[in-house]
Amino acid sequence: MSSPNLHPMLNVAIKAARAAGAIINRAALDVESVRVSAKQTNDFVTEVDHAAEASIIETLLTAYPGHGILAEESGSEHGAKDSEFVWIIDPLDGTTNFIHGFPVYCVSIALSVKGKIEQAVVYDPSRNDIFCATKGRGAYMNDRRVRVAKRTRLQECLISTGFPYRPGDKLKTYLHMLGEVMSQCAGVRRPGAAALDLAYVAAGFSDGFFESGLKPWDVAAGSLLVTEAGGLIGNFTGEADFMDHGECVAGNPRIYGQLVTTLGKYSKFAGAGDKASVRQAVLDAAQAVDADMPTQTLSVPRTARGAKSSPPSGSGEPL
Repeated sequence: MSSPNLHPMLNVAIKAARAAGAIINRAALDVESVRVSAKQTNDFVTEVDHAAEASIIETLLTAYPGHGILAEESGSEHGAKDSEFVWIIDPLDGTTNFIHGFPVYCVSIALSVKGKIEQAVVYDPSRNDIFCATKGRGAYMNDRRVRVAKRTRLQECLISTGFPYRPGDKLKTYLHMLGEVMSQCAGVRRPGAAALDLAYVAAGFSDGFFESGLKPWDVAAGSLLVTEAGGLIGNFTGEADFMDHGECVAGNPRIYGQLVTTLGKYSKFAGAGDKASVRQAVLDAAQAVDADMPTQTLSVPRTARGAKSSPPSGSGEPL
């Protein structure tokens, strides 16, 4: 997709995303041979992340040598340090999916101008889908204009999320929050790539999204896709200036409002009273689980204690 109607900077970003996607697709053909290292527990980086990022940076800085770069793997190491134009890059969002051959991952590239996102590309190399937007010109999937879904009742909606996975993440609080959302909507999904989750909200494939622990490169491009598709995006209390807050909720205006009503008390920016009520609710839930736990020891089958087991009587019989 390289239409003359697209902004020149967006065309360059699409070119960069496609080149990175080609690197990712080649590596996916033999993903078992890809070298993997752990940044920290449950947080992985591969040689593919680094190669895709280097390719993107080279494409962008060849076209715009005076621009700045903020990238997941190399930070602000490349590009100009004082430019009003900063490219925010996630070369492979969904690395854990990629490592396992689970085909839900993407390239995310956004251009921030004076702190505001003005260009955005999310590229899904598995499906060859380009989601893109220029501020004020709408959001597109390939050559088709996209809009957020029109559902207005949360109980009819499909909501996507991301699970906490880093050490120190507040898992019990998240599970409490997830339980609330699950009880209010038609279904919750956890695809595993936040940038693609936001692109799907923009395209109307899902009705909303929420996650905490996110970095600017996870949400920069997706945030413009959502707003240009007619949706809203912010932190859990509904503040639109959310990029560095580490929490994100998105949806069409009605669903966004309903999600903020539910999620607001879980925000790091919630009032002291809300935070206290969440802590107490999580504590009560934990105590209720403890009270329900059986106190008797589990009975162990005789065969598991060392007695010989009989072989199954037929090849199709379950063990």
